[in-house]
Amino acid sequence: MRTLKDRQNLNEREILRYLGYKSGQEADARTLQLIVQEEEELFRTVEFRSVYRVFPIVQVTEDAVDFGFTRITSRNLAKNLKGCGQAAFLAATLGSGIEHLLWKYNRLQVSRAVVLQAVAVEAIEEYCDACEEEILTAISRDGQGPFYLRPRFSPGYGDLPLEFQREFLQILETPKKIGVTLTDSLLMMPSKSVTAIIGISREDSHCIRQGCESCAHTDCAYRRS
Repeated sequence: MRTLKDRQNLNEREILRYLGYKSGQEADARTLQLIVQEEEELFRTVEFRSVYRVFPIVQVTEDAVDFGFTRITSRNLAKNLKGCGQAAFLAATLGSGIEHLLWKYNRLQVSRAVVLQAVAVEAIEEYCDACEEEILTAISRDGQGPFYLRPRFSPGYGDLPLEFQREFLQILETPKKIGVTLTDSLLMMPSKSVTAIIGISREDSHCIRQGCESCAHTDCAYRRS
């Protein structure tokens, strides 16, 4: 799978947003310095790992999606995947090293922990975007395209039960393949990990990479919430 090479792959504006800055609000020099410091720290520590599988969609009804081997009851997911013939199941992680850093800074330097947390969130989102590009390239190799991807839809989003996370990780064998496990309370470890279902369609729905929350088309037929 693709990876992120260095801090130039990260969006500083998004990191500031995760830190609570509003659009157009400028950060002070100390905060900007901390962001650069934690970006560099992240890329010294991170271990990008991911796994995905593409499955045909057997049927989409108003409130469920049937993949043949599993049937997921979720009106929001069904709406998101309407018109898709396939979907990719993706799991991605930054690895356990970031987890250890966050634990250390939370005990010793809270300001660094807060900034590293925001940097890590941006990093996993950008990494998932890179994984999507890899998926799109792979499914287009047979010349049957073009294909278009829908916004990522994760267990726990909308009415898709968080409990589906257990089956999701089993399907992708994440403990063995990328070291992602699930606690009894359904939290993924390492915590900077993402799972998502990504619809694959031959119809360009003009979905933006930032997802439905950033899109102005609130009446979109494929909107995930």
